[in-house]
Amino acid sequence: MATELGIFAKKKGWRGVAFELDDLWQARWRGFDCVIDVRAPAEFAEDHIPGAVSMPVLDDAERARVGTIYKQDSAFTARKIGAALVARNAAAHIEAHMMDRPGAWKPLVYCWRGGQRSGSFATILRQIGWRVGVLEGGYRSYRRGVVEALYERPFPFRLIRLDGNTGTGKTALLRRASAMGAQVLDLEGLAQHRGSILGGMGADQPAQKGFESKLISSLIGFDRTKPVLVEAESGRLGALRLPPSLWKAMISAPRIVVRAPVAARASFLISDYSEVLKDREKLSALLDGLRPLVGHDRVSQWQTEAKAGSWSSLAQGLIRDHYDPAYGRARQRDKTPVCAELATERLDETSLDRLARKLLATVDDVDFR
Repeated sequence: MATELGIFAKKKGWRGVAFELDDLWQARWRGFDCVIDVRAPAEFAEDHIPGAVSMPVLDDAERARVGTIYKQDSAFTARKIGAALVARNAAAHIEAHMMDRPGAWKPLVYCWRGGQRSGSFATILRQIGWRVGVLEGGYRSYRRGVVEALYERPFPFRLIRLDGNTGTGKTALLRRASAMGAQVLDLEGLAQHRGSILGGMGADQPAQKGFESKLISSLIGFDRTKPVLVEAESGRLGALRLPPSLWKAMISAPRIVVRAPVAARASFLISDYSEVLKDREKLSALLDGLRPLVGHDRVSQWQTEAKAGSWSSLAQGLIRDHYDPAYGRARQRDKTPVCAELATERLDETSLDRLARKLLATVDDVDFR
């Protein structure tokens, strides 16, 4: 199965494969059946080319050992030890993952900078008879492309922000709209964070570099002639920051605002944050972080309600005294136009489906001039 990626691959003879940043958002790795990342597991976990599979020729400990020998003892000794480890690990990968590959199989291999690790692994695979490409410049060349796209060039998509106070079901609406065919950039899903002090989703957030690769990957194949829906967010989602090109496009994008009564929003929050509410100790610690913003007395009252399981009272108090005032302050600084408002009295499944259909109809009428 061919791997879809956000870089246009260009063959450069036997030496390997380079990429051109002609269209990072639409192209694919063409002519290759698989992309193999031979860096150490920790390097792969931080970030990798979207769709790549991890087959490390040196694990984290082995890489550290060879590097230490190289710096402190002898480059020649380090190369001998490294070669033995690479050969041993390559054999294990071939036996575990490649025995069913046909003779025409064409993998693309990369390491940190397209040097010894990827070159050594590619040589072994070529000896078997496979037509192997090595990415020139390795991961670093891919990363330079991501930085250029997200930090230096204008964001190439027209955005519409879905705005609304906390608890209006914006993320749920976007996911329904996506299922109905809209182009949606789910920032909270990519970042594993809802963007608020109670917004952690349980799973660890990706590294910043990994988050940016997920952004690139999620937009590959989108139609530039059609708008992309995105939730109105601040410049940070938990520990992650939105890259400059995306952020500039977001703050100038037209808005569709969702409105719902406080009681309906509180009920939605209780359901949406159910995992957070189960861990009373963690919830108490998160609420403590609000003391500088709303005062000790309010937080102490909320913690009392949390201990008693008075979720409706807690949710409504957070909405009235924290979330809505914070949103109000942010909107005073937001000068972009509101192109439509969507109002609902309820936020149950039926109401959200109905609202998502209205959202899609509204998107078609947005004037970007």
